[in-house]
Amino acid sequence: MLSERRLEVLRAIVHDYVGTEEPVGSKALTERHRLGVSPATVRNDMAALEEEGFIAQPHTSAGRIPTDKGYRLFVDRLAGVKPMTAPERRAIQNFLDGAVDLDDVVGRTVRLLAQLTRQVAVVQYPSLTRSTVRHVELLSLAPARLMLVLITDTGRVEQRMIDCPAPFGEMSLADLRARLNSRVAGRRFSDVPQLVQDLTESFDKDDQGTVATVLSTLLETLVEETEERLMIGGTANLTRFGHDFPLTIRPVLEALEEQVVLLKLLGEATDSGMTVKIGHENAHEGLSSTSVVSVGYGSGSEAVAKLGVVGPTRMDYPGTMGAVRAVARYVGQILAES
Repeated sequence: MLSERRLEVLRAIVHDYVGTEEPVGSKALTERHRLGVSPATVRNDMAALEEEGFIAQPHTSAGRIPTDKGYRLFVDRLAGVKPMTAPERRAIQNFLDGAVDLDDVVGRTVRLLAQLTRQVAVVQYPSLTRSTVRHVELLSLAPARLMLVLITDTGRVEQRMIDCPAPFGEMSLADLRARLNSRVAGRRFSDVPQLVQDLTESFDKDDQGTVATVLSTLLETLVEETEERLMIGGTANLTRFGHDFPLTIRPVLEALEEQVVLLKLLGEATDSGMTVKIGHENAHEGLSSTSVVSVGYGSGSEAVAKLGVVGPTRMDYPGTMGAVRAVARYVGQILAES
């Protein structure tokens, strides 16, 4: 276990290195921070931190920089989440309140996160596997042609055209719409197949073909839409940190182009807590010089998706965690109200 004083020295090193981009020496630390001890004592503390792998000496520099292990300890024990100021919170709310639909919400969230953190922002669309049906609308376009509109609790809207095997009257359509919604509205996607399995038999023989076609289209829509979608923004921000990536920025950019990699990075949506993955904790080799801060968001107490940022390990962790948490909270509120 590190002493409180050595933890303070580590905190000061992380703070200065993130702020100045320069390796930190003992003399600078004692001048900038009230550590209450002599430079010689700070040198001894830094030697102990280095021996335990929390800081390292880059090249021949006289100063030291935090390692992944040092950042990990900083995040777990030393870094609080920096709250957003009232004007920042108002700006977030005003920007997100202007969104007109789910795509707009996700697009605005990506831009906002990238601007606030000056990192790469990644936002996962609400997962339909964890969504519930808000309403199913059926519209008649022609005697034997219908439109099915599926609306989810997260504001997602899916439309499908249906060619019926026979003409389907307005009375039958209203009846099917009412019976269908009485069974599936407010229910999880995963429950829908079982809830509608005997619905076709409850209709007249003449209508059963169309009812079966409508139900199979609905179920296909549910299956199709379980594929996860992401939006990414602010990739250009990485170019500001060129020297933070040991060899080249290319492996990072290539990893960010792979949706599967990004979904793994964000982690399971059901885990709604704040997650910080630092450096080599990221399984993908191209991202071993980056840190990922992510959190779940949702329209109620349960997370339906994740959002987060990717940046260099030399990151303002308290500020980034605060921004990610605040944005997730506002997005959740918007989904709940939509």
